[in-house]
Amino acid sequence: MNDMTRITVPKDWETDQEVRWCPGCGDYAILKAVQRTMPEIGTPPEKTVFVSGIGCSSRFPYYMETYGFHTIHGRAPAVATGIKLANPELDVWIITGDGDGLSIGGNHMLHLLRRNLDCQVLLFNNEIYGLTKGQYSPTSRIGTRSPSTPFGSVDRPASPCGFALGAGARFIARTIDTAQKTMPEILKRAHGHKGTSFVEIFQNCIVYNDAVFDAFTDKKAAPMNQLNVVHGQPLVFGAGTKGIVFDAAAMALKVVDVVDGDTAGLMVHDEMNRVQAQLLIDMEFGPFPIALGVIWCNPAPSFEAAVVEQNISASAGKPTDLNALIRKGQSWEIAAKELHAV
Repeated sequence: MNDMTRITVPKDWETDQEVRWCPGCGDYAILKAVQRTMPEIGTPPEKTVFVSGIGCSSRFPYYMETYGFHTIHGRAPAVATGIKLANPELDVWIITGDGDGLSIGGNHMLHLLRRNLDCQVLLFNNEIYGLTKGQYSPTSRIGTRSPSTPFGSVDRPASPCGFALGAGARFIARTIDTAQKTMPEILKRAHGHKGTSFVEIFQNCIVYNDAVFDAFTDKKAAPMNQLNVVHGQPLVFGAGTKGIVFDAAAMALKVVDVVDGDTAGLMVHDEMNRVQAQLLIDMEFGPFPIALGVIWCNPAPSFEAAVVEQNISASAGKPTDLNALIRKGQSWEIAAKELHAV
């Protein structure tokens, strides 16, 4: 049999639409990374769907030469669920932001994650509502000054990865918009995971929240403030000078110096260990670096697979007769009744 697999290049995934984000927006870099990665994933464009809600990031489907839905605020998970149930063979990607995915659509996101629909969620976290001119969002830090918080936000920010883990997600990863070398590998891992893959992407909003991630994305600051986790490898950062250990007495993580490259006592990343995932997500930035990479991956049966299996089982050996279904006794007639005279 001839190999009919269609080979694509990044250009095949680009549309003729003018990309309308602010000059310098981190969304450009994410778009390029996704378009570069899709040919390596191998699914053809006609079997791929991008679904978004509302926000700057949600213009994404316009720029991907695939099927796409630009839906309503926070409802991309619901539309994506319908798409996947109708045609489980489609690759479904959800594009959302911190406001769309965690505020307006927080309830929908929760149920998507716990159901474990086979899809990829890319949450662009810029810690602000950019499209509506810079109001503070669920992930904005305490003290964030914005049009809706002129004296500084007093809200405790939500942790996207913490939310995902608590909701029952089976795959959680983190990356940065400018991480063009490592982001494609994370996207491929997310696609290869059977179930909902949740990827938080730190995305710089150059207009309303510029440089908010510089403390760990700046080239000079990155080595000491980024912990790139790799399954089976010791947790090392700072160009090999620092490491993470588990302090059993305090039941907490601790930063230690790595002397002469000796990593024997360091914690080894186990992406199937949920407790370790929680500890890595909860690390307070400053005393600790920010954890990047695949933090948690523990596959489980997907929602749409269970639905399809149930439907097959329920209909096995039974004739398909729509007329009989309609008339099986759950319908009724309304008898004519004389109206009261006025």
